[in-house]
Amino acid sequence: MKKYDNIVVGSGISGMTLALLLGMNGRSVLVLEKNPRIGGSLARFYREGIPFDTGFHFTGGFCKNGILHDMLTVLGIHDRIEPIYLSHEKNNRLIFEAEQTAYDMPTGYQETIAKYKEYFPGEERAIDRYFEMVKDVCSRTVSMDLRKISLSPNVIDEDFISLDDVLKGLTGNHTLRALLAAYSMCYGVKPAEISFANHSRVCFSLYQSVARVKDGGDAFIKAFRERFAELDVDILCGSHITECVDIRSNRVGGFALNTGEQISCHDCIFTIHPKGILKALPQEHLSKAFVERVNAFEPSAGFFSVFGVVEPDDPADDFNPSILSLFPTTDVNRMLDPGTTGAKALVIMKNREVANGKSYRVMNASELSFPKHVAAWKDSKVGNRPPGYMEYKQERVDSIRRRIIRSYPEYSDTFRVVEAASVLTFRDYLHSPEGSAYGVKQKIGQFNLFGKLPLRNVYAAGQSAMLPGVVGAMMSSFIVGRSIVGKEAYRRFIEQRLCN
Repeated sequence: MKKYDNIVVGSGISGMTLALLLGMNGRSVLVLEKNPRIGGSLARFYREGIPFDTGFHFTGGFCKNGILHDMLTVLGIHDRIEPIYLSHEKNNRLIFEAEQTAYDMPTGYQETIAKYKEYFPGEERAIDRYFEMVKDVCSRTVSMDLRKISLSPNVIDEDFISLDDVLKGLTGNHTLRALLAAYSMCYGVKPAEISFANHSRVCFSLYQSVARVKDGGDAFIKAFRERFAELDVDILCGSHITECVDIRSNRVGGFALNTGEQISCHDCIFTIHPKGILKALPQEHLSKAFVERVNAFEPSAGFFSVFGVVEPDDPADDFNPSILSLFPTTDVNRMLDPGTTGAKALVIMKNREVANGKSYRVMNASELSFPKHVAAWKDSKVGNRPPGYMEYKQERVDSIRRRIIRSYPEYSDTFRVVEAASVLTFRDYLHSPEGSAYGVKQKIGQFNLFGKLPLRNVYAAGQSAMLPGVVGAMMSSFIVGRSIVGKEAYRRFIEQRLCN
């Protein structure tokens, strides 16, 4: 039985972050990944030699002293990740289709506030108050500052009031409320269900700046791999835990793998979906309340995605990175309701990619989708879908293509769909139980699976543990990493890395 100090289950951004943190603190680490390669939804896929993003498209937090900037600096990979900012407001546009109104989002917190006031004269007080509240929430959230991060995230009053209630208390303008709630697409939860605090924690860095990354999520994976090679971090792909063995005094002594191997460790950290964790742990060591809590978690929204290319390449077309969001209504709660029929929110992302010396004009489009849309085929698997599913998929592809061309008529004869993916595709390729884009719904008053689990040396981290997205998943790993490394050692480690 090979022994490690720590085993990290899952190699998405959270798992890679945690493995690197532990390795940098002198621990031997094994990363277990069920897929043939690491990276989870960060990993790109290629069709016809063209790179397409799977689940990572853009993020905030790159600005100086931003949370992502600090985390990448501590991990020693900041200089290996090249952000491409959406520097012009026209490159981040939202359209409310029913109203036929368009709003461009500038870069910079104060610039965003000024632009909102320009769009909504007479609503200055509500706009100022909203952005003051967002900033205040983040300043009082200790996990937003690596120097103050604690073993347990602090809870504030805004964790118990919904985004919807705050917005209704600020203004009666439905369009302004919808615009302020627009980044709900970045966590896939209704304004009536998400707390104002978690909304603020997700959105704050996006108001400061929005950026893509050169080479997308593959840039992160490459940077982590290079750092792993410098440390005592092993990676085992195509592997997962089938049994916990040698359990004594409520501690797991070792794990049996699907490969037939057995490994042991001092601590094991799961960064996978909570339902995957539940499946891996011995049921006799879990309380009925614990099992019911995990099974009660609801999936966040998912997407039906279309991946395409504008061809042939035209060097005269600068094809700057851009995000165009199409909202059919200003009722964001209804828009994010799985039962809503009719047009769905669609996000179209443009960017130029270079692969093997060739340039491509790539367009990805993601339309809101939910498990109920594919419930009839939930028992099918990749490569063995029934004809009804294929018809459903083609209908959505055709519909999304029409919406793309309406938005970009100049590409009507040159845009070609290369690939498409439903929530079932994401479910099966990424081993996500429901194929949701952001793990479990982050609902008001919900007690997520985070930190220590019922077995004393087993922990949970990841985007379902704290906040969705790259930033939230990494933050959860910094918090759990502090618990394993120890308060003082962690404090010295962070100070040294941020002061250099």
